Amino acid sequence: MKWKWPEAAQRWKGALGRYIYVVLVMAVGAVLLLLPSGGRDSPQADAHEEEAFDLGAFEAKLERTLSRIEGAGEARVVLTLDGGSRQVLAHNQDRDGGGGGSSTVVTVGRGSGQQDVVPLQTVAPQFRGALIVCPGGGDAQVRLKLIQAVSALTGLGADRISVCAGG
Repeated sequence: MKWKWPEAAQRWKGALGRYIYVVLVMAVGAVLLLLPSGGRDSPQADAHEEEAFDLGAFEAKLERTLSRIEGAGEARVVLTLDGGSRQVLAHNQDRDGGGGGSSTVVTVGRGSGQQDVVPLQTVAPQFRGALIVCPGGGDAQVRLKLIQAVSALTGLGADRISVCAGG
């Protein structure tokens, strides 16, 4: 005895045969939507994950680096800053026909009535001066190497870097 497909199943079988490629594309699309994207969820995640300037960590890294200079010994570094880091925000400028205009800070709605500003960049603080204390600070050649290294890393001039001999 031969089994016969029901009438509704016959129609589905015929439609599936005609639209098999459409069904395959939809299935692949559904699978791709379920896979993790590996990207960030929102542009705001970039702003909050930006690396903030840490003066203590920078001083510690500079101390380790300067201590490796021949003749310097174990160096201690103190850096001073002109102000703190700041953010440059996105602005929307509107001009009217009379030559005047206004500027407003661009914000993004995050739902629930929250508004966040749109930062374009974060500007690190400027260094004001540096003090280096190390056992080899009394030697002129070591002192020159230390000043050149600190100047290259901080942008400070030699007149703003002080090297002292210490134990």
